[in-house]
Amino acid sequence: MPRWLPRAMVLALALVACFQLGSWAFHQLIDLLINILIAFFLALAIEPAVGRMAARGMRRGLATFLVFFAVLIASVGFVVLLGSILAGQIVEMVEDFPQYLDSVIHWINETFHTELSRVEVQDSLLRSDWLRKYVQNSASGVLDISATVLGGLFKLLTIFLFSFYFAADGPRLRRALCSVLPPARQTEVLRAWEIAVDKTGGYIYSRGLMALISGVAHYILLLILGVQYAPALAVWVGVVSQFIPTIGTYLAGALPMLIAFTVAPWYAVWVLGFVVIYQQFENYMLQPKLTAKTVDIHPAVAFGSVVAGTALLGAVGALIAIPAVATLQAFLGAYVKRYTVTDDPRVHSHSRHHHGRALARMGRVLRNGRGTTGAGERKPDVGAETAGAETADRP
Repeated sequence: MPRWLPRAMVLALALVACFQLGSWAFHQLIDLLINILIAFFLALAIEPAVGRMAARGMRRGLATFLVFFAVLIASVGFVVLLGSILAGQIVEMVEDFPQYLDSVIHWINETFHTELSRVEVQDSLLRSDWLRKYVQNSASGVLDISATVLGGLFKLLTIFLFSFYFAADGPRLRRALCSVLPPARQTEVLRAWEIAVDKTGGYIYSRGLMALISGVAHYILLLILGVQYAPALAVWVGVVSQFIPTIGTYLAGALPMLIAFTVAPWYAVWVLGFVVIYQQFENYMLQPKLTAKTVDIHPAVAFGSVVAGTALLGAVGALIAIPAVATLQAFLGAYVKRYTVTDDPRVHSHSRHHHGRALARMGRVLRNGRGTTGAGERKPDVGAETAGAETADRP
């Protein structure tokens, strides 16, 4: 046996053990790493506001606290306002439920020629097995719901703490990171950091602008239909549909439909149709243009980055995919060498008619190029010239 074989086997086993240990640790800390990633992008989003306040002489810690306090007050006020509206509407729906049930039963009796009554329907519902099982499952799932709520609150607290430290100690963090890099790399890191701040701020701006447009559009619809609490519902639709990825659209449209149903059942159908149509308009026309202008990436790249981010990290990946890709694209753009594009009609946005005419003209030039030197000027026959020269050189 070679003397190096036992040592190589031990080294290979050690590498495998280290890989398994690192994989186990990564899977155990994946939730914490995702929270830190969210906190980092949140700190980048509030960095411009904190930087302006710090430039005016305010301490960064106090500036960061004021920004987070304003965000917290706005969020709590938004939740409390919508919660009170939703609670009031639920109470009204419960009180008016017998009337809704009577109207539905009356429509069924007239349409299908039945003889149903509200008392029979209520008794059948109360004595049904599925209702009893639902109540039992709900009672047993109270602890699970409480644990989920507490876990969500702890996750939010973790994200806010990390983002507060990233924003408040931003210069110190950048200084610590640059202290272990050579000067050339320090410039690149600081440039990448600045680009990330700009792109993340642009993404938040585009989302806020789309939330404003969506809120105004839905407010006009709810105002026309005469639905109560139209301003609050419009704010709900705008904020939830833009800042909660993947399922935000469905959550945003469900509440206005529910409130519109209390006014008239057909109003809920109108709201549903408007939500679907506006969502298509936003996905295919509004969002690609606004995102491409504020984040400066192609609409197809923006859509692909959202799909890839969702596949990798779920809702978190969908939320941070566009600013991350925009930052990477802007940073790598400085290292890509570009050349002057040739003057060819195939690389210009001309119409098909002009494109066809240009190709035909190029074809004629190429075909005539064998016999002409310019505009109608014949090329000399090389063979004739050679023969003439040979004849003249003969004695």
